[in-house]
Amino acid sequence: MTEVSTHASVEDVRNEQVLVWVNGVLKPRPEAVVNVYDSGFMLGDGIWEGLRLYDGRWAFMDDHLDRLFEAAKAIDLELPLDREGIADALEETRAANGMETDAHARLMVTRGIKHRPFQHPSLSRQGPTMVIIMEHSTPSIPRPIRLATVPHQRGLPMTQDPKLNSHSKLNCILACIAAEKAGADEALMLDVHGFVNTTNACNFFIVRKGEVWTSTGDYCMNGITRRKVIDLCRANGIPVFERNFSLVDTYSAEEAFLTGTFGAQTPVGEIDGRRIGEGRLGPVTERIRGLYKELIAA
Repeated sequence: MTEVSTHASVEDVRNEQVLVWVNGVLKPRPEAVVNVYDSGFMLGDGIWEGLRLYDGRWAFMDDHLDRLFEAAKAIDLELPLDREGIADALEETRAANGMETDAHARLMVTRGIKHRPFQHPSLSRQGPTMVIIMEHSTPSIPRPIRLATVPHQRGLPMTQDPKLNSHSKLNCILACIAAEKAGADEALMLDVHGFVNTTNACNFFIVRKGEVWTSTGDYCMNGITRRKVIDLCRANGIPVFERNFSLVDTYSAEEAFLTGTFGAQTPVGEIDGRRIGEGRLGPVTERIRGLYKELIAA
């Protein structure tokens, strides 16, 4: 079986020489390190955003910054820069690495270095840590993704709200491990009511009788690409529904696809050993891909 990931990309030797932005200083990749007392390393106490560069511009940057600032407020973290400062840091890092297109940025902010190795947030006394990693990355996904349903759930918001783009991803990592041990590429996760929800890394859609279905959004990451796809469908006469649906509905879908900043729209060919539709990129997904590319170009 060919190993496939929704974040698989073409190997690019330039990534060994990238400069990483660490608290305002551009550092060579081997020197881009954080303190072992950092709250992100120690406890997963932080938030992040992933952005995609197309023709010299970060796609939907305002949406990403909106989500970053909302997450910071939710976890009571004061970001070290305002919106303009973060945009400038992204541009500084992009220019320093000579990137124009087909690049990916991961912007991370933690609560910072802790005074002692314990949980209480007041122990982080030096201010937040902010890092921007950029890589040359062209998606390289040789075939449709295979999914396996796993027991791990995207849970209730009073435990850890799935909408929060936090560093604490262990639940999703365990889901991914379970899927790989089942012979799949990624995990299909259900919500607390047993309805189909999302994968461990991407938002999930199916196509049934020409209609596009995705989860209610109550238990999944509030994906920016997910929202763009929903908006594109509504603007272009493609019936789209945010609703509860089951694995029974999913297995008999004509198409299925994933959405995310990195891969945009990635087709799903198989779920739990069952072929979905023709097992390849379907016509509705292909049309949405085209509309998304037009949106990016605009």
